[in-house]
Amino acid sequence: MDQNPAFGFFTVERDREYLHRTISLAESAVAHGNTPFGALLAGPDGQVLMGQENVERTGHDCTGHAETALMRRASSRFSREFLAGCSLYTSVEPCAMCAGAIYWSGIGRVVFGMSERHLLELTGNDPRNPTMDLPCREVFARGQRTIVVVGPFSDLQAELEAVHLRYWGKREE
Repeated sequence: MDQNPAFGFFTVERDREYLHRTISLAESAVAHGNTPFGALLAGPDGQVLMGQENVERTGHDCTGHAETALMRRASSRFSREFLAGCSLYTSVEPCAMCAGAIYWSGIGRVVFGMSERHLLELTGNDPRNPTMDLPCREVFARGQRTIVVVGPFSDLQAELEAVHLRYWGKREE
């Protein structure tokens, strides 16, 4: 997992703590009729600034992914300079759309629990989740600035899988 001394306040233990909070947001999203994804934004000092669950189903907005919705809110409230020192936490690796929103917002660090590739293995060809096999690191690498990426967290895999398997159902082998 990548680390950067510029984000020294954030430890692996703190990252795990915040990822657990994104799992709670994912569970809340399901309770509100949405798909199981959650994200939160932590400031440079580690203070949680805002959280977001997926809203695409109840709002019928295909761009209502937790990360993109959070970036809309954060970028209207904070400067790009401030966001450069922030960390975005997300239960599952940001998709290509969300990675673009994260890039354009100015966020400096992204931490995710489960890879999008593993999500695809869990959901298969479910039409409700047409997953693109495009890691966020590849999207960010095409940009003109560096975004630190930390994840996936294999020790959280079972907890993350449980939320998704309850929602999507087990795939037939």
